Amino acid sequence: MLTHLITPLLMCVGMGLAYLGAFAHPAPHDLPVAVVGSGQSAQLLAQSINDKAGGDLEVRTVADRSEAVDQLKQQKIFGAYVMNPAQVKGPGHGGNRDGETRGASPDAEPSAPSAPELIVATAGSDTSASVVQKVFTPIAAKQGFPLKVTDAAPPVEDDPTGQGIFFLLVAISIGSYASVAVIGGAGAVLPLWLRAVLATGTSFVVGIIGTLFAGPVFHLVDNGLWGLWGMAWLYSAGILLIGTGLHTFLKRWTTLGVMALFVMLNFTSSGGIFRPELQNGFFAALHSFWNGAGFVEGTRSHVYFDDYGLAGHVWTLALWLVAGLLMVGVAALAERRRRTAEANAAANAAAVAAAAVAATVPEPETKRKRRYEASEAEAEQAAEQEMEEAVGV
Repeated sequence: MLTHLITPLLMCVGMGLAYLGAFAHPAPHDLPVAVVGSGQSAQLLAQSINDKAGGDLEVRTVADRSEAVDQLKQQKIFGAYVMNPAQVKGPGHGGNRDGETRGASPDAEPSAPSAPELIVATAGSDTSASVVQKVFTPIAAKQGFPLKVTDAAPPVEDDPTGQGIFFLLVAISIGSYASVAVIGGAGAVLPLWLRAVLATGTSFVVGIIGTLFAGPVFHLVDNGLWGLWGMAWLYSAGILLIGTGLHTFLKRWTTLGVMALFVMLNFTSSGGIFRPELQNGFFAALHSFWNGAGFVEGTRSHVYFDDYGLAGHVWTLALWLVAGLLMVGVAALAERRRRTAEANAAANAAAVAAAAVAATVPEPETKRKRRYEASEAEAEQAAEQEMEEAVGV
């Protein structure tokens, strides 16, 4: 019993280290934001913010509002500060295609200063948008205006924080790695190829359940459900195949192993709560290639950002699926060698047992008599041959 208690205690330690290490002290580092404008005032403001941020922010300037919105939707920046919208080119502030203000020449000064505006994209990360808002609110206050916040990519109405995708990731992950325990435990007597087929089929079902949650049940997304199902299946199949292969080697430690891979390191690096720009270097690095990040960022890209960067996220999920297939292949070779070794050991044990039995059981009288008579005949024949050779016959 004490030996089995090691597993939940290790889970406790692992979850504490992972979750508190990833989420306990979120702080920006090189978080990309922009100041809208091409004049000297915009450049001076950007430089001033950079100097005060001390590496927390990466402030750049963009020429106009429309370019800022494009970069937000491509997630190249996470906030754009417009000092005076009436002077900025782009839609939404009365500008025509040439960036002119209606009723005035391009170089004309506005009749009255306008309130500064902060443009964010909360569908990409609500927490990042909040951090950016905290940075620029006091800057707007120094200009004597309240900060106007515009959301260029809001999440759906039923998921106002945009974090529903993360909790969808949690549901799909639990359905996947819990199925690994069942297939590896109750299905241990089945051949590995059949366990792999069951894992693949289970991933289809898990993907369907996740899609139903995201669409008709909780309305976390309002478009792109087929694409979401495809990514959910890729994600789930990768976990199930990797776990099925690992069970050959880890046995009762498989649950701990898949939890470490697909909960402790996975949820914390997915970007569902804090993007990597708000995390330490370890989890920020995992975000670039871990499968949970591939699912969360891929879903965001597909649903909210016009598929920008989607191909890279799908490739991440596909490579994890390939890793699962390779793991099953390695496990198949290991199980084949194990069966061969067990068969040889059983054959050797049977031979040894048979020899031991033969040595301890007395032979039947008839068999002993026949063997004695055969040995006497051989002896007589040998004596005759020796005599013949001696007399030269």
